[in-house]
Amino acid sequence: MRKFLIHWEKIQRTMVLALRSLWLHKLRAFLSVLGIIIGTAAVISLMAFGEGSMRDALDAIKRQGATNIIVRSVKPPEEGGGSGRKNMTANYGITRADWEFLEKINYAEAIVPMRIFQQEIRRMQFMKIGRVVATTEDYQKVNKFELAMGRFLSGSDEVDEETEDDNIQMRNVAVIGSEIAEKLFPFQNPLSQTIVINRFHFVVVGVIKERMPTGAGGGSSSAEDFNSDVYIPMRTGRGRWGDRVYIRLSGSRSSEQVYLHQVTLKIDDMDHVKSTGNAIAYALKATHGYKQDWALTIPLDRLIEAEETRDRFTRLLVLIASISLVVGGIGIMNIMLATVTERTREIGIRRALGAKRADIILQFLIEATVQTMIGGLLGVLLGLSFVFAVPVAASWFGHNLPININYWSIVLSLVVSVVVGVAFGLYPAVRAAELDPIEALRHE
Repeated sequence: MRKFLIHWEKIQRTMVLALRSLWLHKLRAFLSVLGIIIGTAAVISLMAFGEGSMRDALDAIKRQGATNIIVRSVKPPEEGGGSGRKNMTANYGITRADWEFLEKINYAEAIVPMRIFQQEIRRMQFMKIGRVVATTEDYQKVNKFELAMGRFLSGSDEVDEETEDDNIQMRNVAVIGSEIAEKLFPFQNPLSQTIVINRFHFVVVGVIKERMPTGAGGGSSSAEDFNSDVYIPMRTGRGRWGDRVYIRLSGSRSSEQVYLHQVTLKIDDMDHVKSTGNAIAYALKATHGYKQDWALTIPLDRLIEAEETRDRFTRLLVLIASISLVVGGIGIMNIMLATVTERTREIGIRRALGAKRADIILQFLIEATVQTMIGGLLGVLLGLSFVFAVPVAASWFGHNLPININYWSIVLSLVVSVVVGVAFGLYPAVRAAELDPIEALRHE
């Protein structure tokens, strides 16, 4: 116990000497750790902004469902359009035969058919162009959104004394997105009120909570803004408009004949997703031939690719920030070597008074370590300030800059700072300890 106390007192004295030496040369000490401060701040801020951006991308993919398979109808360039083909009806996409095949997929827990078209949604003097989606009650389960009020489309499993099967009864009911509700019903409760879609009246039975849109992914996926959607029963949509849909927007009119615009399959197990997707792609290629009027999206593939990209991006950020820390360590070594030369006489006096080489090494190591620890702490404060301040400044200009503070990066930065201090302070410390006491005392 006594030996431990003696050693502890020696360490305390050495610590006091090191801090006193740093305090006497404050500007030089600050400049020597500036690289550590910048490197640590870079690690924290780059990781926060990088993780935030990647998290948003991953969340957008997860909202589509990691076990989902999405089959879309894609309008070929030659279908419709052109001054000489204005009256022609575009006929493309998923057919009745395709739907009958998809219904028989064994691994599908839920199969959601969708007919989608842009329409003017009106109420009195209010109008909003939105996406009308004719679908079934399983749409909510597969897409996992919440309702702000009311209910979603009812199915046979949800029928009670007060609620009929919307699809079987072909009821004119609608569930609207948050933007539709805000535009058509300002300061009013939309439930049980009527909207008009292409001359047909629909009663609002539910309103969906505001939800972030999904981003487009390549050529097989398009962006979806759920907040401007209106959901109606599938059989109601087919009964009111038939297979041929006339799309009337401001100043334009077109028509198309598509059996289904999209089918989303929720697969029972993640291991079955790729094999099922390959089987669907093979079947569609066989029935559609060279006509590229369909697209297959498997969010699981995009999720795996995005996670791998995130890991590579994280390693790259760590490497870049580590270079800054190493450069900072070299700066500390340079200053420490200059300090050894400057304090040669002091080292000689300490050796003459009985200080051992280990004491000299410990003193200079503590100086280097204290510098890097202080630099690391200042870097953490600077990095966190940067992380919180930049998104606020970006919001003033209407930009959303997502952040996700990675707390392990803070701990890692501090640990690396200490390691850098020990690693780059060791050589100057050993060099100081190896000075000959007599020669050191003669040094001017």
